[in-house]
Amino acid sequence: MGTHTAHTTEPSTPGAHHERDLLRLATAGSVDDGKSTLIGRLLYDTKSVLADQLAAVERASQARGGDAVDLALLTDGLRAEREQGITIDVAYRYFSTATRAFVLADTPGHVQYTRNMVTGASTAELAIVLVDARHGVVQQTRRHAALAALLRVPHVVLAVNKMDLVDYSQEAFTAIAEEFSAYAAQLGVTAVRAIPVSALTGDNVVERSTRMPWHAGPTLLEHLEQVPVHRDAATEPFRFPVQYVIRPRTAEHPDYRGYAGRITSGSVRVGDEVATVPGGVRSRVAGIDTFDGPLAQAHAPRSVTLRLEDDVDVARGDTLVATHPATTVGTDLAGTVCWLAQAPGAPGARVLVRTGTRTVRGVLQEVGPLLDVDTLRLEPVSGPLALNAIARVRLHLAEPVLLDEFADHRRTGTFLLIDPLDGATLAAGMAGRSPLASSVEVPGRCRAQ
Repeated sequence: MGTHTAHTTEPSTPGAHHERDLLRLATAGSVDDGKSTLIGRLLYDTKSVLADQLAAVERASQARGGDAVDLALLTDGLRAEREQGITIDVAYRYFSTATRAFVLADTPGHVQYTRNMVTGASTAELAIVLVDARHGVVQQTRRHAALAALLRVPHVVLAVNKMDLVDYSQEAFTAIAEEFSAYAAQLGVTAVRAIPVSALTGDNVVERSTRMPWHAGPTLLEHLEQVPVHRDAATEPFRFPVQYVIRPRTAEHPDYRGYAGRITSGSVRVGDEVATVPGGVRSRVAGIDTFDGPLAQAHAPRSVTLRLEDDVDVARGDTLVATHPATTVGTDLAGTVCWLAQAPGAPGARVLVRTGTRTVRGVLQEVGPLLDVDTLRLEPVSGPLALNAIARVRLHLAEPVLLDEFADHRRTGTFLLIDPLDGATLAAGMAGRSPLASSVEVPGRCRAQ
């Protein structure tokens, strides 16, 4: 298993999805809670499985001696995984209904793959936490809930699976739902929807169960279709990391200069005043161009090309921001990281720090304290950060960057630490104060000498 690496590159969303409302979600659960079967059921019952895929799964199920289609095989993408009976990768699945399109990050349940959960849930607007109705809330359940809270996932679904193995007991479901909700409340997670399901039989996944008439709430798919999608345009200031400067230099457009990128939060109109970060130069938006023609206004997550009234110095790595409220720019970056690499993270290490489209050199000045996701306490560290560790860090950067706090700006408040020698990703970070309000700061930091 040690030879496998996390698949962290999300394929582009199929074109058929782009006009529909899009929900990004992640799944998490302990080993053998039935997560792969649940995802397979969603894909199968929403008719999101191609004929050749279904035929391959049917053949694999028969080879295993099964009478029914093993829906878990729809999500166990690697052959080695299927042969070993385990899932150890992060894979992105796509499915859609008449109401909404979905991008689902399937993350493994093993303790040693905490980093995969962080990767998969980092952009999710909803997390499905699976529990086995026979076992209830276990340590890994609490760990996944803590990570969802750490990553500020707006909505959490508790899917109590395998209800068929507890005779569809309302009492068993209620006890689990109450225990999980109480724990989630300690994390500051209040938007929890508990749903009793059986992925194997399909009860309350897509179709409403006749075996659990006591459940008056929605099925899992109904909830996924109805949950409000977080809209940055209504809640966050404008942010536009510049990916590319367009200078066509054609006879038709001899003076054209546009800044291409994706609006990560907020909205922008022609005539709005914006500022460059880190330069701080102000100008106004002269035009908003797209492949389909100009727009008067655009909002997240639209990809556009912006033209400014003034000839200002803007390059890839800069960010165009709203002038109100004021932004913070600096060279001292503090935050919480999940260590993703086998190589340890020690104070004094030289790294590359990527925020948005900007990459600068930096030094890892302080490491710790360490977050214990089981107790939700920040504990002293006794050495370098190891794989899957979650800890507070402080970095000093060679150049100023935008210092958005993750708690307020979930997209621009993130950063990556990269090995300058081989380009490997070392850590994924969330800038600013600890996202877990219940975490307790304690002494015990390691400082670079």
